[in-house]
Amino acid sequence: MRRIFITAGLAGALVSLPAGARADDAQVQRGVAVYAAQKCSLCHAIAGVGKTHALDGVGAKLSAGDIHQWLVDPKAAALKAKSIAKPAMRDYSKLPPADIDALVAYMKSLTTK
Repeated sequence: MRRIFITAGLAGALVSLPAGARADDAQVQRGVAVYAAQKCSLCHAIAGVGKTHALDGVGAKLSAGDIHQWLVDPKAAALKAKSIAKPAMRDYSKLPPADIDALVAYMKSLTTK
């Protein structure tokens, strides 16, 4: 019986979230899937998983516009940031705009190191 109340309470909490929060969570989850599908962890690490170039805390350091630029025009973003990281960031401008937006949402959610 207690399990029913807990489950109902959790469901109620989710329903009471603003629609924007649920949409943001869905967008972040889509970004996680795109990150995995694009094999971003071959060059980047999050929470110690992946190669070099840690992305932990990137959401607190960069604006959504800056993250977007890193994805669609990495050469310009590297120049702006005076980055000399090798290899150079791959250009993802050919991804569907919805996937780029999802990646940006995921990166913006990474606010702690």
